[in-house]
Amino acid sequence: MERLAAARIVPVVEIEDAAQGVELARTLLAAGLPTMEVTLRTPAALDAIRAIRDEVPTFLVGAGTLLTTVQIDAAVAAGAQFGVAPGFTTTLSGAAAASGLPFVPGAVTASEMLAAAENGHTYLKFFPAELSGGAAALAALAPPLAALGIRFMPTGGIRPSNLASYLSLPSVFAIGGTWIAPRDQITNGQFTIIAETTRKAVAAASAFVA
Repeated sequence: MERLAAARIVPVVEIEDAAQGVELARTLLAAGLPTMEVTLRTPAALDAIRAIRDEVPTFLVGAGTLLTTVQIDAAVAAGAQFGVAPGFTTTLSGAAAASGLPFVPGAVTASEMLAAAENGHTYLKFFPAELSGGAAALAALAPPLAALGIRFMPTGGIRPSNLASYLSLPSVFAIGGTWIAPRDQITNGQFTIIAETTRKAVAAASAFVA
């Protein structure tokens, strides 16, 4: 979690070809972002995670869109170094704990956040961020829960235009960004564009300390 907080921005990506996943990892790393969340929304996702661990060992790669215990086990077997889910259940929490996978479950209400905290989670995904009230909602929810040490990774609808409103919140340890490396740019091999987008995002985030 410390490495995610240091990165400040976690690219959330969909990968259709494992080899392109490796090239993406190298591109992001060279441009200043040493991590990404590979969502399990494509058949190649697990192969991509495995290939990235093998070929770019200094890169921090996680598995996202974890919905079942089977997916958690598969992500761990592929070498995922952290896991992210869109929501919270005690079943997923237990499976992640049993596997030793650092896990960021999703929560957007105070009740969900309290339930996650009761199960040992203080790093939470706030998703879908913009549709759930955005930075203003998170700013209102965080102070009453501050005593629990809860910190957030808002994801969903975040762009360069609203990046600062999230990263300026003390409760935000990182944000998840899909704009860094869109699926079509990865598929079309537009890594030069991705690199430039990444450099701009890193520069924008550098003003905000985790």
